Amino acid sequence: MKSSDSNTAECTPGATFTDVHCHCLPGLDDGPRDVSAALALCRALAADRIATVVATPHQLGRYDGRYNAKTIRQAVTQLNELLTEAQVSMNILPGADIRIDERIEDLVRSDEIVTVADGGRHLLLELPHEVFIDPEMLLARLREGGLCGVITHPERHMFLAERPQYVRRWVSYRPCLQITAGSFLGGFGRRSQEAAWAFLKEPLPLVVATDAHDTAGRAPCMSQAYQLLRRYVGRDEADILCVENPRRLVAGESLVMLNVDADRRTGR
Repeated sequence: MKSSDSNTAECTPGATFTDVHCHCLPGLDDGPRDVSAALALCRALAADRIATVVATPHQLGRYDGRYNAKTIRQAVTQLNELLTEAQVSMNILPGADIRIDERIEDLVRSDEIVTVADGGRHLLLELPHEVFIDPEMLLARLREGGLCGVITHPERHMFLAERPQYVRRWVSYRPCLQITAGSFLGGFGRRSQEAAWAFLKEPLPLVVATDAHDTAGRAPCMSQAYQLLRRYVGRDEADILCVENPRRLVAGESLVMLNVDADRRTGR
């Protein structure tokens, strides 16, 4: 699939998006280094027709102990104030991209890590890049505690990209898979692109997000991904992936499953 194909369809008139995974807070992680860069990214998000953004700086992993939930919430408040002053029409909500860790349940209870939009229902979970650690037991425990795990960018993890059917083991815990918009366009290489389309076949709810970090190599491209998805799986399914399920994540609601047949989920 070539990214140029994304120009062959148009977004639903008036459609705006919710981005549930974005590194837009200045100076916290590997996102914008300062306020100027954060504002530039937010303007790019707005130009991409994104109206609501969940700010998801990394927590745990190599960022363990660098900032807590209170710091993230304060940074979100400050960025919203800056956006109002800059007349950028966008609402930033708190969240985090959390490296899987045996302490997660305790850290949720002690309010040290942040759920999606602070809603207490969904939790973005990032697998280590270097090795595959099966999150099945964590997903099970979170489910027992009323939390739904959202596995971020599985198509960019070598193990899962080569074995997308592996996620069927997690079906009973009803996690969500968050696919990166740029992966559908080939922005992370052919393997991740093919895996992104392959995950549309799997029996789990899915959501598309930008995972944007800047305005260059990791710029938002939700509109392009939506256009491409609409062309290959249809408008209703593209809306589920890019509009409805992101909205539901933020609202803390149950997610919608895709309803297209497997043959139409291949991106071919």
